[in-house]
Amino acid sequence: MENMLFCWIFFTLGWTLTDGSEMEQDFMWHLKKIPRIVSERTFHLTSPSFEADAKMVLNRVCGIECQKELPLPSLSDLEDSLSFETVFENGTRTLTRVKVQDVVLEPTQNVSVKGASVRRKRQVYGTDSRFSILDKKFLTNFPFNTAVKLSTGCSGILISPSHVLTAAHCVHDGKDYIKGSKKLRVGLLKMRNKGGGKKRRGSKRSRREANGGDQREDPKDNLERAKAGRRRKESGRGRRVPEGRPSFQWTRVKNTHIPKGWARGGKGDAALDYDYALLELKRAHKKKYMELGISPAIKKLPGGMIHFSGFDHDRADQLVYRFCSVSDESSDLLYQYCDAESGSTGSGVYLRLKEPDKKNWKRKIIAVYSGHQWVDVHGVQKDYNVAVRITPLKYAQICLWIHGNNANCTYG
Repeated sequence: MENMLFCWIFFTLGWTLTDGSEMEQDFMWHLKKIPRIVSERTFHLTSPSFEADAKMVLNRVCGIECQKELPLPSLSDLEDSLSFETVFENGTRTLTRVKVQDVVLEPTQNVSVKGASVRRKRQVYGTDSRFSILDKKFLTNFPFNTAVKLSTGCSGILISPSHVLTAAHCVHDGKDYIKGSKKLRVGLLKMRNKGGGKKRRGSKRSRREANGGDQREDPKDNLERAKAGRRRKESGRGRRVPEGRPSFQWTRVKNTHIPKGWARGGKGDAALDYDYALLELKRAHKKKYMELGISPAIKKLPGGMIHFSGFDHDRADQLVYRFCSVSDESSDLLYQYCDAESGSTGSGVYLRLKEPDKKNWKRKIIAVYSGHQWVDVHGVQKDYNVAVRITPLKYAQICLWIHGNNANCTYG
């Protein structure tokens, strides 16, 4: 009952904050013309070593005041950062150079929300406001069903029948691909049925008996099956999941795209602005996914609130949902104090806004949760939970990764 109450608050949040007329005018998705990103040339690179350790916090992040002092990036700078690496399932790697067209370079816009509380040193700030989603009908339905778990320990979100959006640092530390990302897998939420394992074992025996149960089995086959069972148990795949708790359908990743702004390979520090990656699944799923949207300004968010769901490490086998207000924003980042622990990084940050000229409301992803970061503010290190915004340029790039061309990326 308590969980259902939390979800009721979640689903009604947005239309209880203001009156209808104000929402009609302000809280809507507005389609924008998207710059064109065109693949120019692709090069083959040496295969990565996949030896980097997972690194969830950058040593130094340019904060809001720092970004105000940065020069406006040139077109060539943008093209270099938006060029991208692709690493394939077999370990091979390519670099694709891109050209950016129809983009208007504007000065960096930074906004501070007056009166925002300052909190430090913890990813969960004060009272823990996270909600564990335990009810089966919520877990397996939109929008919670779009959350996925990565085998590297992060979260992600489904954005097409074959693609998952996550944080770049979940697979790459800025210089090399992390351990375990060579055989990267994505876990999609499912509910385990009571006695499912026993039925599967019984069905195998039935098939064996149907094919001649009086035939003697080779002792070597029994030994191999026993060894395989022990390996599954040791790896954790053989553990039984209690009835009603979520489990995962694991799917291999076909390839991974990472912007060059993040994958510097030793040529400068990775830029937090580009902490996002796209994973293409080897098998398409049939779940409802969430579309991308252009990140609006804070004043265009109902109540200034954002939402995201992920698999926090301190709540094993649970999907954790939270919402909170945004404290500050820059052109590429959202600074906030949403309660979150490691494991939730890579989650899709989403909003629910009204579609123009329609009566219905729609959720879209407007950022990727990057995690807890120390930010340089006036020479002092402050900590925030940071999300990377989906800007028009990033929208165009992700759209190019999904479709292979920019034909379907004109407006977003």
